[in-house]
Order: sequence, then C-alpha cells, then structure tokens
Amino acid sequence: MTGRVQAVWTDFRGVLTPPLPWAVESFCGPLGLEPRLLHAAMRTVGRAYGAGSMEVLDTPLATEEEWGRQVEAALLDEFGVRADMSGFAERWFADRRVNQPWIDELRRLRAAGIFVGLLSNMPPGWDRYWRLMVPPEDFDALVMSFETGCRKPDREVFDLAVGRSGIPAERSLLADDLAENCEGAVRAGWHGLHFTDTDDAVRAVREACGLPQAGPVVATHTERIPT
Repeated sequence: MTGRVQAVWTDFRGVLTPPLPWAVESFCGPLGLEPRLLHAAMRTVGRAYGAGSMEVLDTPLATEEEWGRQVEAALLDEFGVRADMSGFAERWFADRRVNQPWIDELRRLRAAGIFVGLLSNMPPGWDRYWRLMVPPEDFDALVMSFETGCRKPDREVFDLAVGRSGIPAERSLLADDLAENCEGAVRAGWHGLHFTDTDDAVRAVREACGLPQAGPVVATHTERIPT
C-alpha cells in the first residue's frame, strides 16, 4: 500500500474503553463468575446460531434478553453455575472508563483534516451508553454492526466504511485491539493498527498520516462514564 492515510477509523470496545480482559473481569466480579466460564457459555450460545460469541448480539441475531437467558442456561447446564445475566448492557457499562487521550488525539486528527470514523462491532443495547461516553459529533461517520448487519473482520464492513468516507481503502486505517480485525482490514486493502498502547498508537497514526509527532500522552482510561 502506498500514500498517506487520509481516513482513520477507530474501534470502540478495547480502544476507546479499557482492554477487553479488564472489562470482562470488571463485569464478572460482581456476579461471582469466572471469566473463562462466561466465555465458554457465550461460545456455546454462538455455536447454536452458527456464529461467534459476540456476533449473536452485535449483528444482532437475538435480543439482549434472549441472549442473556441462553447464556444463563449454558452456564447452568455446562458448569452448574447460576448467574443473572439480565441488564447486560447496563452492567457492562457500570464502571466503564474512557480513553480520553485517544479521544483527544482523534480530535487533533480531525482538526488536521483527517477523516475520523467509528467502526465498531456494537450490540444495539450499547448504543445509548457509548454516546454518553464519547460525543457522536467527534466522528465524521459511524459504522455499527447492529445497524449494518455485518461486522469486523468481514470484508463487507470495510467496503461499506470506504463508501461512507469516500476515501480509498489504501488510504484508510483501522485502529483495533483485536489482531483478527486488523488482519481483516489488511485483507480489504486497508492499513491495520493493532492497538495495545495509546502512546504507540498516536505515534503510528501520525506517521501514517504524515503529521508531526505530538508529545507523550497521559495515562489512559482515566475518565468514568457520565451518570
């Protein structure tokens, strides 16, 4: 791929919010539930739909209430564990924080003329919560799996995003905490940035966009979701 990046698309879960393992631990703790059991139950439910564990929610193939009951049943049937999965979205965001330094960088990119979009595998029940954390007007476009019916890492969602931005794939970049999503972006002709550290991501994005390097950012994920 050649040419400077003109469109930066960011993931939400694990990039604009804390890393996924931390988030799962935070969710499971109050339930007295081991994260590995939750992951296993989610995979069981996903297989029943011929889908991945979160694909059931974020395309969506079932409502949050249906999915919660099915996960409860899988936990009980497979592990003899009782857990209340009602109100999943509200519980997931109960102690969620935002990565304010990354948000600030995205705003700087927009001010420099870079197209900035949000490209997320997003359950519909999360829509109101992320909008409390990050102003939608910070983005030039939103591509959400629950609205499009397609999701990362599939080619379809990347082609759709290119259509929204009007910027060619070879000048588009995805910042995502999941390597498989970055690999999907690369297969679609994009640049893929595996997001593991905000400082590193800022440097990499600025280099890809041909922008001057900024100073070091402050600690990440320090702002709580508003109540």
